[in-house]
Amino acid sequence: MAKVKVAFFCTNCGAESPKWMGQCPSCKAWNTLVEEKVVKTKNDRLENQPDWRTVGNGTSAVSAGPIGRGPRPIPLNEVTAGEVERIEAPDRELNRVLGGGIVPGSIVLFGGQPGIGKSTLLLQLALRLGKKVLYVSGEESEEQIKMRADRLGGADHNCYLLTETNTDKLLKHAASLKPDLLIADSIQTLTSPHVDSMAGTVSQVRECAAELQRFAKESGIPVFLIGHITKEGSIAGPKLLEHIVDAVLQFEGDRNYTYRILRTLKNRFGSTDELGIYQMDASGLREVSNPSELLLSERDENLSGSAVCATLEGMRPMLIEVQALVSAAVYGNAQRSATGFDLRRLSMLLAVLEKRAGLSLGNQDVFLNIAGGLRVDDPAIDLSIIVALLSSAQDVSISPELCFAGEVGLSGEIRAVTRIEQRIQEADRLGFRGIYVSKYNVKGLDPDRYSIRIHTVSTVRELYDELIA
Repeated sequence: MAKVKVAFFCTNCGAESPKWMGQCPSCKAWNTLVEEKVVKTKNDRLENQPDWRTVGNGTSAVSAGPIGRGPRPIPLNEVTAGEVERIEAPDRELNRVLGGGIVPGSIVLFGGQPGIGKSTLLLQLALRLGKKVLYVSGEESEEQIKMRADRLGGADHNCYLLTETNTDKLLKHAASLKPDLLIADSIQTLTSPHVDSMAGTVSQVRECAAELQRFAKESGIPVFLIGHITKEGSIAGPKLLEHIVDAVLQFEGDRNYTYRILRTLKNRFGSTDELGIYQMDASGLREVSNPSELLLSERDENLSGSAVCATLEGMRPMLIEVQALVSAAVYGNAQRSATGFDLRRLSMLLAVLEKRAGLSLGNQDVFLNIAGGLRVDDPAIDLSIIVALLSSAQDVSISPELCFAGEVGLSGEIRAVTRIEQRIQEADRLGFRGIYVSKYNVKGLDPDRYSIRIHTVSTVRELYDELIA
C-alpha cells in the first residue's frame, strides 16, 4: 500500500526538509520552504542492503557478498570515445547553439518570458524536422496548436499532437509511437501520479523531469522541455531542474522589437559561448544569418550622437549602433537613462568624461539607447558610448564609415578587448573604412591582412582630440 509522507521543499533550490524552518539549510534563502505530500510506493530501505562497518584504520568496508550484474569500475584509458551522430535540425541557429545538432538521448530545457516565442520556435522545429515528432502540450488544445501550425506554414504528417499532463500516460504514448523527438510544453504543467501535489510545485517538477530524463536515456529519444521563468528571469522550479537536463537555452528579447536571441546557459555537448538570432514576423521566427546588416540598415549619416560598435555576442561578431542624446536639464536634477546597457556603467563613463576629458555633464540630461532592442554586456562597447556622448554633447557627427572597439578604464585609458581579429574582420566585411581600437590590441596583429584602416588610441583625451576637437 502506498505510504503518504509530508515533507517540506525549498522553492529556490529544491532541498527537502522533514520540518518547516524559516531559512533553507541548503541555499540559506528565507521563507522558501513549502509543505507537500509525497506518496512512497516502496520502503525507503532496500532489501539486502549491504552492511557497512568501520574498521580499525577509520575507513569503511562492506561485508562480503555478490556485487551482481551492474556497471563496474574500469580504467579511463580503456574507455573508447565514439562520435555521436547528431540529428541536424533545419534551423541553423538552433544547430549552432546546440553545438552542431540534436544529440540522441539528450534532454534540453528552453526558458524565456511569456509570449517571447518558445512554443513557436519548437513547433517550427517539429513541422520542419522531417522526422516523427511528438508534441505534448499541457497548456493548449489541439485546435489552438493547429491554428498556429497553419500560420507557420502548414501541418506535417510526421508531427503528432498530444494534450496530456499525466506523465505515465504521456510516456506510454511515446513508447508506443517511438518518435524521433519529444517536445513537452511545459514542464510546469506536467504531473506525476507518484507525487501527491499540484502541478508546478517543487516535487512535481523534480519528479516529472526525472521521469523524462530516464525515458530519454533509456530510449535514446531526445526530449525538449519548455520551462517558465520567474520575475527575476531564472527558470521557475527547483535549481535541480537545471542540473538534471543536458542543456539550458534562454530565449531573450523585447516583445516590442522583432529580434530574439537564443542564448546557451549550459551545454554538455558543446560550447556555451554560441547564440542564435531570430526575427519575429507574421509567419513565425526567421533566422538572421547576418545581424550586422539588419541592425545598421536604418542609420542616418548626418546626425550627431551615433557611433558603431564592433561587439561580440557569444562567439559571434556583430556591429551595432549606439545612440546618445545629451541636452540641458531644464526640469531640475539631470536625468540618466540607458536602454540595453547597464546604467551604473553609464554613470562611470560619464564620470570619466568629466574628469579626463574636461566635459561638464553635471547639468545635462543623458539618454543612451542600443538600437534594435538588444542588451549588450560586452566591455568593448565602452569606446563607442564615449564617442556617441562626445558627438552629442559637441553636436559633431561621426563618419558612418568608422567603428569602435575598446574598454574604458577609470583613469581614462583605452584597454584591450578579446578576439579583436574577429571584430576587425566583421567591420572589414561590411565595408567600414576605419576602426578605433586600443594600442595594446595591435601587438602581433598584421594590419596588411585587412583593407580597413586600424586606428590606435591610448586615452579618452587622445580620442577626443582626434575626432571632436
